[in-house]
Amino acid sequence: MHPPLAGAGTLGARALACKRGRRLLFRGLDLQLAPGSITWLRGRNGSGKTSLLRILAGLSAPSEGDITWNGAPIGQAGVSAREAIVYIGHANALKDDLTATESLHFLSRLHGFECAAPALADALRRFGLHSRRDAPVRTLSQGQRRRVALARLCLAPADAMWLLDEPFDALDAEGVQALNALLAEHAARGGSVLLTSHVPLTLSSPAPISLQLGEVAPT
Repeated sequence: MHPPLAGAGTLGARALACKRGRRLLFRGLDLQLAPGSITWLRGRNGSGKTSLLRILAGLSAPSEGDITWNGAPIGQAGVSAREAIVYIGHANALKDDLTATESLHFLSRLHGFECAAPALADALRRFGLHSRRDAPVRTLSQGQRRRVALARLCLAPADAMWLLDEPFDALDAEGVQALNALLAEHAARGGSVLLTSHVPLTLSSPAPISLQLGEVAPT
């Protein structure tokens, strides 16, 4: 494994293409996610939004093109950015028999994040779940489960790259407010975010950059 890069950087894509079976989702995609930016990835259902996030996270391989870090292809000449990327997909990845705290601890250890008891408690408190910290996941609502999954962002490195697939799903107004505040703070620290959302974003600072997948990479 290549050594991780230190500090904030720019994750990008160059001439990227993605196929699922025989179907071409997108081709010729060029992308730059600069430190301090929040980008709203948009597109119709089936246009490849989730596929793009997974490719950028290193969970899938593109059909064509390169993933870049500060302009250099990842995996070449010692360039690696995987340790600086946090990906949260549609699934919350929580086990019913674990408590909220245990689940967050487990997910955080998978990412290699700080997971001391005070940090876990603060992360759950940030998402309004401190009173439910010892509750089994099976007793939590869908919105509460989503909050537990998102709480790991509070434990991520300050300048990490966040790739978030429909993070606002199942959140109520309080949850949306908590996530918006976290996104704004992350960008202010020099972190960057690429997210999908089927509902309009209400974050105003920084103003999200809109990226229409179908426009940048016609099928």
